[in-house]
Amino acid sequence: MTLAQLNAFVLVARLGSVTNAAKALGVSEPAVSQALAALRQHHGDKLLIKRSGGMTLTPGGRQLLPIASQMVALGAEAEAAVRRANGAAERLQVAVTSEFAEFVANPLFEAFGKRVAGRIEATAGLAQVSEMPVLITNRLADVAIGPRLDSEPGQELDSVPIFQSALVVVGSPRHRYEGSPAQWQWLVDPAGADPQTDTSRLLRALKVPDSAIQVFPNQTAAWSAAGRGAGVTVAMEHLVAAELRRQELAVVPTPKTPMPVCWHVSTLPADRRSAAANSLRHFLSTPSAMHVMKSPSSGVPPSRFRPPVYVTIWT
Repeated sequence: MTLAQLNAFVLVARLGSVTNAAKALGVSEPAVSQALAALRQHHGDKLLIKRSGGMTLTPGGRQLLPIASQMVALGAEAEAAVRRANGAAERLQVAVTSEFAEFVANPLFEAFGKRVAGRIEATAGLAQVSEMPVLITNRLADVAIGPRLDSEPGQELDSVPIFQSALVVVGSPRHRYEGSPAQWQWLVDPAGADPQTDTSRLLRALKVPDSAIQVFPNQTAAWSAAGRGAGVTVAMEHLVAAELRRQELAVVPTPKTPMPVCWHVSTLPADRRSAAANSLRHFLSTPSAMHVMKSPSSGVPPSRFRPPVYVTIWT
């Protein structure tokens, strides 16, 4: 029985499938299946049974899950302790949403890197909101930046607001949008396909059917298509300000917008939080970080997201 096997088991149990666990770990699905099979053989128990609604824990699996989660967390703490003893830079892994990666992460991590001056080796990656609590509690991420994360049993988190804004709907200034928003064509970035994001929350409030939603690789591409009159899109008011000033896009009124939203930074509770996570949390409360979040770069697609720190894209 190894920590890798336990980690695979915990992620399959928490995320609901081998596919999701493989994405979170950055490995192939067969690798996760093999780890799970070895653990099953070691315990003589199936641990997880695949059913139509997802994975179901056996009685033995339910007993193992909290213990395995603790062992995985202790393994991460042991690795961090050895790195500190050897004078190596502390690792910081940050899970972010697609819009944060596209517009804010580059300048924010550059400013943070200058402040920590080589003491912290940061790794950032895209993650769905539903994955973020699992990534943090299993030490695959130290910090998550995006919507507020609610704690669940065995997944205690500390989630605090860092930046307030509002969602607006924008479209071509040369097009008139009439009738119900549910009848319009909606062009969204990957956040629109994540049911727990603010974008999805707005689409549900406007009763937009899935058939009216088209997902683009990133927000910049969705904005460009909307500007050509292909439909409307959702944007954070401060991020789309430049396009509105240049009249490339125009705000389209809806009954639910502007919708107040807030970015949160989420970590483990203070008694289990790493020093690197504390450093980033403190930095996010500074005027320097606030300025970057308010007036970020013009944006790059997540596929070209390359801040001056090492980057891994989880999903």
